[in-house]
Amino acid sequence: MPGSDESPDDSLTATDGDGASRAASESDPERHADADAVVAAAGEMAATATEPIEPTDGTDRETVREAIVSSVLDYFESSDDDFPGAPSESFVETEFFDFSYLDEYEEVERYWVNRPFAYVTVLYDAETNTNRYHVVEPELDDFEEYVREDIIRALRSDLMYREFEDERDRATVFESEVPRVMREHAATIDDGTLQQLLYYLRRDFVGHGKIDPIMRDRHVEDVSCDGTEMPLFVYHHDYRDLRTNLSFGEERLNAYVVRLAQRAGKHLSVADPLVDAALPDGSRVQLTLGGEVTTRGSNFTVRKFAEVPFTPIDLIEWGTFSLEQMAYLWLAVENNASVLFAGGTGSGKTTTLNAVSLFVPPESKIVSIEDTPEITLPHDNWIQSVTREAVTAGGRGEVGMFDLLQAALRQRPEYLVVGEIRTENQVALTFFQSIATGHTAYTTFHANSVRGLLSRLQNEPLNVPAQMVSNLDIVSIQQQVQLDGKRVRRNRGLVEIDHSDESDSVDTREVFVRDPRDDTFEQVASSGVLGEIADERGWTPGRIERELEVRERVLGHLVEEGITGYDAVARVVQGFIRDPEHVLASIDEGGLDPEDIALAEADD
Repeated sequence: MPGSDESPDDSLTATDGDGASRAASESDPERHADADAVVAAAGEMAATATEPIEPTDGTDRETVREAIVSSVLDYFESSDDDFPGAPSESFVETEFFDFSYLDEYEEVERYWVNRPFAYVTVLYDAETNTNRYHVVEPELDDFEEYVREDIIRALRSDLMYREFEDERDRATVFESEVPRVMREHAATIDDGTLQQLLYYLRRDFVGHGKIDPIMRDRHVEDVSCDGTEMPLFVYHHDYRDLRTNLSFGEERLNAYVVRLAQRAGKHLSVADPLVDAALPDGSRVQLTLGGEVTTRGSNFTVRKFAEVPFTPIDLIEWGTFSLEQMAYLWLAVENNASVLFAGGTGSGKTTTLNAVSLFVPPESKIVSIEDTPEITLPHDNWIQSVTREAVTAGGRGEVGMFDLLQAALRQRPEYLVVGEIRTENQVALTFFQSIATGHTAYTTFHANSVRGLLSRLQNEPLNVPAQMVSNLDIVSIQQQVQLDGKRVRRNRGLVEIDHSDESDSVDTREVFVRDPRDDTFEQVASSGVLGEIADERGWTPGRIERELEVRERVLGHLVEEGITGYDAVARVVQGFIRDPEHVLASIDEGGLDPEDIALAEADD
């Protein structure tokens, strides 16, 4: 049953009270395996709290039930699964889902996360004036729970000594074994119940267990379990922090965090109760076992990962950056300007770094260094390096950020991408030294303002000298703000580091700033960085303006045509860098097709 302790169609479609479909994702649903995975938690926000969103359709329980039942029946009618067969109409109408939650709460929004077995509904609690996140899964009675446990035992016995190469291999073995086991142990069970049982078996063996529906929700950025018998909380893209209807008992929670650690290739025990790791899908997870270091028992936090990253077009459409800002960054990055992306937790620093990296020329050599692989690039000439923990109890075999950074500089990259500078003095010094020695470098950093950035860099524990900081070209400050009752990410400003002053202080110049009164961006100063690029390349007066204009035309065309897919945007951007006249001519003629542009030499 929903919330118990232990896929076919993974489309994310929402249905309103009349059963009509509406888009449930902020961006193209074909592009993202999970919701942006963009990072969660609270960064720099406006002082006002988010207001709960009350229902607008006034849908009653029967209307919601009819919409869900109709969607389920439509799914099975078009399904060609041989085993189990489709459930009967009466079974779906009376036994598939429990709609009693609508007796207490009003529905605000609803969408499938794993049709036809799991959907999410955002509810409004009038008594507390809050929104809730409610996961709805098939309802199992006591007998069906018994059959489920029996099949689980049989599967575990059959698969106990099987070794899986990866998650895909696990899924393949499961799909080949589970029909046989179900026929042996549930031969007399009707098809409707078998469909429900198969969902839970697939969810627990192949998926993420109890939190699998949440992990499939593209709107959710992180999942937090704070302890035993405590409701799970999610950070929703539209509603912020929401209480869910899911929770774990003590024994189940201990087993679950151990399982997550195993899926991440880590060991979690009473002797070593804290683990930071990455799940097979790339999501970050922090795990704590037992109640010795926490008062409420085991806990975990999952920060979801988007397999397909966002693009510069996404950031423009969402209002994170203006078209002019993105054209400025394109020209700067393409011409080897080094950029640092700063902001609070969850402000979208890594998302922007990933998107802006599309502007790196396609044949340039790139080396990236990260603790957890989050950066995705379309470039072939790219070495992706990831840190490694010690392989022995004595700490031998550890490969840290500084080790990888030293190795990267020997690999002669044109562009160096460091996931984040935290507190390691050697990493910070080497990063800025690499810029001084001719490398173009990008990184992210926790700071809410340029003043805070410079203070952190120049003081303990980083202690980066002002002269080295001055090698940087551009700082992008990001923040989370409240806009019309919703949390959004915005660029606070693009700031250039002044290279003309040889003093012991770092001088800065704001080029673009955001006006929070009307949520617009304004260029408040000319760009010294672009001026230096013009001087180095011998461009005549007015060339910078023309270069910005044509890039704005390309980006504007992609926005107008709704071309947001990662592959399509990468093709157009890289195609323009290789042959700008061809791309501009195609736009003028109305015949720009990203598929006609080679993404790499092998595509030619």
